Amino acid sequence: MNHIVTVQDAVTAFADFMEPTDAELNAIEREMPVILAGVDLVDAQITVLDRTPTELDNRRIRRARNRVLAARRDLANRTAGATRPGGAA
Repeated sequence: MNHIVTVQDAVTAFADFMEPTDAELNAIEREMPVILAGVDLVDAQITVLDRTPTELDNRRIRRARNRVLAARRDLANRTAGATRPGGAA
């Protein structure tokens, strides 16, 4: 019996495209506040999956949701300000 073996992994294991570029790492760094706020929101939502949320739980979820919105707003404002030519607002 002949086995068909692929050598793709051996050929591409150390290819340059396997690692993120500096631009991709910078984009991740810029988006990190949004990512962390999203993790906090999911964490707050997970805590109330198996029980009825208390007023404290509702406040925690509401604050986490507001942090996500604020982080998204800040990111959008930074990106929009960076793409406008001549510094026009």
